[in-house]
Amino acid sequence: MAESPAKALRRILDSPGVHLGPSCFNALSAKLVERAGFDYCFTSGFSISAARLGLPDVGLISFGEMMDQGRQIIQAVSIPIIADGDNGYGNAMNVKRTVREAIQAGYAGIFLEDQVSPKACGHTRGRKVVPRDEAVMRIKAAIDARKESGSDIVIVARTDSRQAISFDESLWRSQAFADVGADVLLIDALASREEMKAFCEIAPSVPKMANLLEGGGKTPILNPTELEDLGFKIAAYPLSLMAVSIRAMQNALTAIKGGQIPSHESIPSFEEIKDIVGFNSYYEEEKRYATNTDQVSSQNGTYSSGKE
Repeated sequence: MAESPAKALRRILDSPGVHLGPSCFNALSAKLVERAGFDYCFTSGFSISAARLGLPDVGLISFGEMMDQGRQIIQAVSIPIIADGDNGYGNAMNVKRTVREAIQAGYAGIFLEDQVSPKACGHTRGRKVVPRDEAVMRIKAAIDARKESGSDIVIVARTDSRQAISFDESLWRSQAFADVGADVLLIDALASREEMKAFCEIAPSVPKMANLLEGGGKTPILNPTELEDLGFKIAAYPLSLMAVSIRAMQNALTAIKGGQIPSHESIPSFEEIKDIVGFNSYYEEEKRYATNTDQVSSQNGTYSSGKE
């Protein structure tokens, strides 16, 4: 029997070292992450909201839209995917449904935060969190939903209270999340190496996640060795793929507007693009179902039915 996505992720969490995970936003970006050799991947609510709606990550994208995007991502790759579950889309009962749907979609893990609704994006202004007891009950509900579903999905408990209230509050909440059974802990927007170290010292048996917002976030961008030395087990890079995509598209549009095409150094060849999106594997699989009337094209390796 094939290893479940959650079991594969738990194996990564149990293995030595710190494990780096880029964040994808659609099926193509997830395929690129897998082709690059990463063992797992996150989804980014920020990037999905931007790519799918062209809108900021401020609670405008719906639960259904996020799940639909997630299913497409999961179907495109074989590596485990960790969902951005936002704040669970409501109270503890909403959290339970969110977790159940994530399990059915095939997610390996899901991180859930303690923000109010509508939520605000991490590292941005205006973040507010629910009271302590409600925050803890959300994580308890997520654990219960997992047990009731007979699943082993990984629950990543995130608190945004570092920015909303204080660092001490974020430590208290993280310990409380660990006490009710969270699998991984995340304090968003840690502001210094010292805070990162102190975070890793609480609930020492529970893996810690670093959220390394590129290009001007509040958390120091440390290298993998530094992260491991502090005690982190996984690290997310939430905006790299979306950010470089934006810049690349802007540069391409500037070139086209000037009557040119992007330089050969900045774009893959058509053959490479076809390989990335799956033409070659499609052609190979198609051969299994060839009939006597099919004709192999010697020029491009595709099939023609001869009925044009």
